[in-house]
Amino acid sequence: MAELANLEVLSTRAGFNSAVRHIKKTLSIAEALGDKLNLGDMLYELADSELTGGRIALLLRMLLVDKLGYKPVSANLASVAEDLPSLAAEFAKWKGVDLVVSYHHPDLGLLVANPKLAEELAGFGLLRKRELLVIYAGKGSAPADEDCRRAAELAAVLFQGGKVKVPETLLKGNFAARGPAKPEEEPSNGQKSGPKKSPKAAKALPAGENLRAAAPVVTTSSPPISKGLVKMTPMYSVAVTNELFHNGNVEAWKRIIASYNAKYPALQVYIYYEGEKILDINSLFKWGKVKHGSAIQFAVAGAEIKDVAKLQRYLVQGASNQFEAFLRGPVSSVLKLFG
Repeated sequence: MAELANLEVLSTRAGFNSAVRHIKKTLSIAEALGDKLNLGDMLYELADSELTGGRIALLLRMLLVDKLGYKPVSANLASVAEDLPSLAAEFAKWKGVDLVVSYHHPDLGLLVANPKLAEELAGFGLLRKRELLVIYAGKGSAPADEDCRRAAELAAVLFQGGKVKVPETLLKGNFAARGPAKPEEEPSNGQKSGPKKSPKAAKALPAGENLRAAAPVVTTSSPPISKGLVKMTPMYSVAVTNELFHNGNVEAWKRIIASYNAKYPALQVYIYYEGEKILDINSLFKWGKVKHGSAIQFAVAGAEIKDVAKLQRYLVQGASNQFEAFLRGPVSSVLKLFG
């Protein structure tokens, strides 16, 4: 019966074709994977909608544990490190081992990264207590040893905000952080591309004096994400400057987020207050619990994250006494705030 259950997916054409595609992709990744490539880098670079959390978990087990013999160490985070870029800088010194880390994000599901690169760790967003994190340590195609087990254990301590003494054997080797391949962009006129200019800041709606966006509360760096698996930005803070975050502010936020979702339907905006995920924005208005000076946080998740600064600017205005600018027009209409 157990064998039949495992083969049930092959009983339909769609299931069979899906399994074949997964096998082919696994084989192509396995052929490319070697001493100079990190599986976290490869998954970060791939843009494949079929690589869901469940299939990524299969890849990690098959390629890292079964094929290469990497040593896995898991932990339900008792506490969390807040400065992930510093962790990446520390792991980058561990040239004696190759590292891959997977994190079961409560909102995004399974995320994978090369912990030696801050750019990839930033995709984890804010780590949460009691969530599962697994570190895989090995030496490429060479047999894993006790140094690998020790490295995975020490990494688990660091991810939980602890301090460790790193053995010298972990600092010497050939496993330096390289990162995923990044093809160079060539301008259409054939000239060499110069430094990119930053886009102009979005103009606030004409509702009086413009407000400057509140400085974000950043726990990790937030690099531009152009392709690959779903990632989440750091948490950004929006200060409430109205006397109370009342129903008008709530409606303004709902219309701002609806406009953002209309422009970027593949992206998801998450709202947090006092560390708790807010499933219904209306709950921020109930009992008047969010008052002047309070901070509401948000994060954006997706594969290609855009216009976060503009979104923050509008949310800041929506949390102020200038919220009415977002309430114009029919209730059922969607504002065109993001082009």
